[in-house]
Amino acid sequence: MKKYTFIANDIRKKILEGVYQANQQIPFEKKLCAEYGVSKMTVKKGLDILVAEGLIIKRRGSGTFVKDLSVSELERLAVANQFRGTTALHPDQKVKSKVLVFSVINADALIKNKLNMQEDQFVYNISRVRLVEGEPLVMERMFMPIDLIPGLKKERIEGSLYEYIEEDLGLKIQSGHRSISVRQATKEEQSYLGLTSGDPVAVAEQIAYLDTGQAFEYSISVHRYDNFSVEFVLTRS
Repeated sequence: MKKYTFIANDIRKKILEGVYQANQQIPFEKKLCAEYGVSKMTVKKGLDILVAEGLIIKRRGSGTFVKDLSVSELERLAVANQFRGTTALHPDQKVKSKVLVFSVINADALIKNKLNMQEDQFVYNISRVRLVEGEPLVMERMFMPIDLIPGLKKERIEGSLYEYIEEDLGLKIQSGHRSISVRQATKEEQSYLGLTSGDPVAVAEQIAYLDTGQAFEYSISVHRYDNFSVEFVLTRS
């Protein structure tokens, strides 16, 4: 992960968790440089990401401050942050992947429907276990069109796929449509996630979109029951 992305993820998490509160001043760039062990330019790039997201504002001559957001806006941002993936959600921890399957296949009818694909198109078929500080948290099965996400290698899958898509390919991830269900873990899931017979898992089925409106990922993620939470914003029409 690039240092400025790590800085943005870490400060974003602190804002959403209330470590930095509305109207509070973020430490000066010089202090952040020392804290993260990076250059002033790297800190600036990280802060610029949060400025673009509307989380912080820069006041000339005064410094950088947490924007005074409404409760509903903070809730929306908290939900959006969950979509950033395991690496972004755990910026201060070591996140790795154990790759179980990595191949290219002809998309079947279900995948074509989910990703709005035409006939005779191919997708990456990816299965992996995500580990945080060596502890397995989630099993992921993903399908991505190879023409939208070119050049994907196994070593990329061992890290952050979303980082590769945005930072290496220069694409912008916009949104995701997700549904959540709960069921008992299968024997395979018990084995990979360190669960026992009868333990529940949370299953997140998701279609993710680029800012162009194109669907680039259909995934099913199986999460440990004791390390999963989800936030929703409900509104009345």
